[in-house]
Amino acid sequence: MKRICAGEYLLFDELVMRYRDRLLRFAWSKYGKHAAAEDLVQEAFLSAFAARKSYNPEFAFSTWLWTIFLNLCRRHYKRELRHPRELVRSSFNAAAATVVPEPSSSETPLQAALKTEQFELLALYLTELPEVQADALRLRFFGGMKFSEIALTMECSLSAAKVRVKNGLLQLSHRFSEGLTSEGDVS
Repeated sequence: MKRICAGEYLLFDELVMRYRDRLLRFAWSKYGKHAAAEDLVQEAFLSAFAARKSYNPEFAFSTWLWTIFLNLCRRHYKRELRHPRELVRSSFNAAAATVVPEPSSSETPLQAALKTEQFELLALYLTELPEVQADALRLRFFGGMKFSEIALTMECSLSAAKVRVKNGLLQLSHRFSEGLTSEGDVS
């Protein structure tokens, strides 16, 4: 980023390639719409490039980018509340195939289908959590961030970041076990 600030603008493509997929998974899991996720990711990179002079090299670029992205997501969410178009939950099936990673060569078609279904279910369950917990989980697992980076990005203490992730995982675990129990019931 220092070199980009110094005028080597073409290097920004490398940052886009490095962070795009993680940002996209985060946005898709939050909104369930591939087009909205793509737009938010593109807007985050445009905003980061436009604000490149404000980047402080004392902090990790990833934290700075994720903070920009999380703020954009919050603004998008507030706009959606004021002007709802469609329920997020209804669009998970349509968008899943474009975001879930391609099956590896060692995966059978059944394994790939189960992986896609599990990702869709996870994204759905994340929408049921309080936003701070769901976002902390997305940052940790889709963004690959450390707890200290989550704390900086979410502007909370390190212990609060850990608690958000822990409580989110506990609620997800409970929700998944509920889902398994209800599927196992035979009427």
